[in-house]
Amino acid sequence: MKLRADQSGLRGLPMPLWLQGVAEAVQALLISAVLAIVPVCAVWATGGLGPWAPEDAARLAGQAWLLAHGVPLKLSLAAGTGEAAEPVTGTVSLIPLGLTLIPVLLAWRAGRRLARASYADTLWQALAGAAAAYAGFAFATAFVCRTPQVDVGMVAATLIPLIPAGLGLVAGARREAGAWTRLIGVDAVDWIARTGQYSRWAGSYVWAALRAGAVGLLTSLALAALLLAVDLLGHWAEAVAVFEGVGADAVGGAALTVAQIGYIPHLVVWTLGWASGAGVALGTGSTAGALATAVGPLPPVPMLAAVPTGPLVFGPAALVVPVLGGLAAGWWFVREGEDHFDEWLSIKVRARWFSAPVSALFLGALVGAVAGVLAAGLAWLTSGSAGVGRLTELGVSPLWMLVWVGAETAIGACLGYALGPWLERSRSRSADSADV
Repeated sequence: MKLRADQSGLRGLPMPLWLQGVAEAVQALLISAVLAIVPVCAVWATGGLGPWAPEDAARLAGQAWLLAHGVPLKLSLAAGTGEAAEPVTGTVSLIPLGLTLIPVLLAWRAGRRLARASYADTLWQALAGAAAAYAGFAFATAFVCRTPQVDVGMVAATLIPLIPAGLGLVAGARREAGAWTRLIGVDAVDWIARTGQYSRWAGSYVWAALRAGAVGLLTSLALAALLLAVDLLGHWAEAVAVFEGVGADAVGGAALTVAQIGYIPHLVVWTLGWASGAGVALGTGSTAGALATAVGPLPPVPMLAAVPTGPLVFGPAALVVPVLGGLAAGWWFVREGEDHFDEWLSIKVRARWFSAPVSALFLGALVGAVAGVLAAGLAWLTSGSAGVGRLTELGVSPLWMLVWVGAETAIGACLGYALGPWLERSRSRSADSADV
């Protein structure tokens, strides 16, 4: 990418990489800012915000942009009227991850373009320029959009948006490079060749187990998403009644729908927490789970109308969701063919009745630990506060998510590991029969 030549016909100078990073970041910032401003301005233009001034609506859009990037907003609202009014403080920290995906994808595109314009040892210049531009825009947004009712920490507002933007930039650059080793200029093949055979076997086993844990969690999340869809269809009439009770016009209804879409990743993770037995907190004193449910009054959000209440006769059956995820992980590990621990143990201990169960238990514990840690991270990301009142505790406890999902995935991984060879032989016989 080069600067344009002037009208005299002289050739343009090559654009410095840091400046190209700034240009790519500005494009991503403008698009994400427009996507934040348009819905807020549409609601304001139709009178959905009441007698707000245009600058107040613009500040609200900036605050929404910051929240979508993970920046918590500190609220200070007046309770009561007159001299008896007392400030009520709270923090909005429930990040709409569905909307956070937009700046991540925009940064991913920028990272790919910057990787095409850079060598491995100069890419940092372009990424540094993009990060500096992003941080500067976030700082200016927080400085302009602060109000007495909504405060923003300047340091947090400057640094936290760099997390989704940085993830997108690095992921896009890696996608363009094709491998992490090319991205950082290291020859992984040569480094692996200089290690010992036992080290390579151990590394292959651990890497396969880590990926199996990720497969188990992704399978559990897919099943949780399916369970959520079925539950929403079963409670569709209740959700429509709540939507109609809000009384929003077309623009307000569209804004409410967009906001709910932004929190779909939270609902999927919360559904996994519900199904695993860890439970999900829906406000102070309200907990929903497959084993026990005690839910108080909920805000008029249509999707929350699908929360199962009352006696759950078949609720414990949902505990099978993480087990099925572990089953898929164990089967995937067998197909990967990197079971070097079982090979080593069978050489050391000739008694197969001992080495086979020990290998299965060890793999199940490792896969369950990986899936549990990843699930706990997702629980932490999707937990937070919605401001003031009862809704200051929302989400799944990361500790309980680790325990329940990890244990159930470990059980499923042991079963999948044991059934994997039989399933593979069945697939091979079916394939041979089809060829004949």
